[in-house]
Amino acid sequence: MVNFNGELLFKENIRLSSDNRGFKYGDGIFETIKVSNKKVVFWEDHYFRLMASMRMLRMKIPMKFTLEFLEQEILKTIAVLEETATYRVRLNVFRKDGGLYTPDTNEIDYLLEASGTNHTFKSEYKIDVFKDFYNYSGLLSTIKTNNRMLNTLASIFADENDLDNCILLNERKGVVEATNGNVFIVKGSIVKTPALTEGCIKGIVRKKVIEILMKNKDFTIEETAISPFEVQKADEVFITNAIVGIQPVTKYKKKSFTTELGNKLQANLKIVEIAGS
Repeated sequence: MVNFNGELLFKENIRLSSDNRGFKYGDGIFETIKVSNKKVVFWEDHYFRLMASMRMLRMKIPMKFTLEFLEQEILKTIAVLEETATYRVRLNVFRKDGGLYTPDTNEIDYLLEASGTNHTFKSEYKIDVFKDFYNYSGLLSTIKTNNRMLNTLASIFADENDLDNCILLNERKGVVEATNGNVFIVKGSIVKTPALTEGCIKGIVRKKVIEILMKNKDFTIEETAISPFEVQKADEVFITNAIVGIQPVTKYKKKSFTTELGNKLQANLKIVEIAGS
């Protein structure tokens, strides 16, 4: 079952037209959200990121799109699914049909999809750099638009080369993010992650990890430019996203990493998740 503009439908009964702007122009945005034990995890952060993204893209935000309304729509959607502890939910918002590059309207439709998920962390996790195309820095790259061609091509490259993930670069050949999450590197007591000005997604778990590290006197967190060379010289590397939380990287090219801090942060993140802060 999926939720299209508040109506629960079987997937086969969804009829998106050939004029759908998300399909024709990538004129849409999405949030990938974790629901654990019937609780929408970090929901306020997801909601305010969605609202900021809609405003940036000049979409008309419906009056009913309150924090409480969308949370109930998410819970309504998972309520008709087979019960499991954890769900992956995708909330897609796109401008209504009509127009060429210039839309006929800035009003929106929304689609909620959900499925049970039972993610298990990989003890061995290999990554490399994807160099064929760049993720251009700039404010538009920090929001989750429907245009994910770079991520798709990098994921195909990873699959073809027996990798678990790839690092994406910007036009300055600086590290931006992984195909499915933000990147952190650890060297001694310094933890670095690409700044938003490098073009990375304004990740929810990225934000939570930064908050955790800022309270830890043993480490200094820096949002900055990072070169692929720094990744290779790091003691530890990990990737963050809303569903996985923290995935430690064990190998980059011929370099092997420790996973101590990533594992500790995952435990801390779980505490924050349960507390709902």
